[in-house]
Amino acid sequence: MSLREKFTGTGIAIVTPFHEDGSIDWESYSKLIEFWISSGVEYLVVLGTTGESATIHGQEKQEVFSFVAREVAGRLPLMAGIGGNDTHEVIQAITGFDLKGYEAILSVSPYYNKPNQEGIFQHYKALDAATPLPIMMYNVPSRTGMSVSAATQLRIARELKNIFGTKEASGNFDLLNQLIKNKPDDFLVVSGDDPITLQMIAQGADGVISVVANAYPKDFSEMVRLCLKGEFKKASPLHYKYIDIISSLFAEGSPSGVKAYLAEMGLCKNTFRLPVYKVSDTLMEQIRQLMKAVQ
Repeated sequence: MSLREKFTGTGIAIVTPFHEDGSIDWESYSKLIEFWISSGVEYLVVLGTTGESATIHGQEKQEVFSFVAREVAGRLPLMAGIGGNDTHEVIQAITGFDLKGYEAILSVSPYYNKPNQEGIFQHYKALDAATPLPIMMYNVPSRTGMSVSAATQLRIARELKNIFGTKEASGNFDLLNQLIKNKPDDFLVVSGDDPITLQMIAQGADGVISVVANAYPKDFSEMVRLCLKGEFKKASPLHYKYIDIISSLFAEGSPSGVKAYLAEMGLCKNTFRLPVYKVSDTLMEQIRQLMKAVQ
């Protein structure tokens, strides 16, 4: 199976379950992995934003990467989330971690320091020269503070051969149009926005890296597969079935929302590492009602 085939469809930006004391809940992690695999998704993304990667460091990060690889045992392709706003530090991470069992890296564009487009390109050029694995870049300006323009993404796609795709979460359909129209044929474009995944695939995207699929992997991945076949009339009921749930996931921040769902399902505890915090009682009650509506 080609790299493109492995990462077409639905990937899950997986959560990291914690105990009340903040330590990683390995038992729940194992249970979640089996739930995701049995539900038919195409791949898993480990230690992205949804995995609370900002509060997991050093050896503990390596323990997470290794644990997931052992548990999955080759049953699904794996992508490791490794990004940052210090290019040298990101290179140290992608070359220093033992990524046995992983087939790609997801690396978000530099955040907070808001580099210009040339700085973003040079960041990815440095990663491209150093990486042991293919990289999918990630444009999420709502979190980073700086969008990677269509022109820069196309330049990366054409010139940096170890960067094989982009997770596009700008919500900018003009950018998406330019990207899809002009990209190389083998350059993947995947949605980073659950609520507009159907529309993005209709424009030519290749799938999604999803948050809602943590809790509803079977239906959401089926919706994506139908879209990829061009069967949008069949996909639409599943899209609209979860649209209110998706809105609730992000109403008070992520992964606060999706962990509330998973806790209600008995799959992990509703616990986090600060500054991430649980949703309000009001939203929690709305979530319980939304869950009942899709049973």
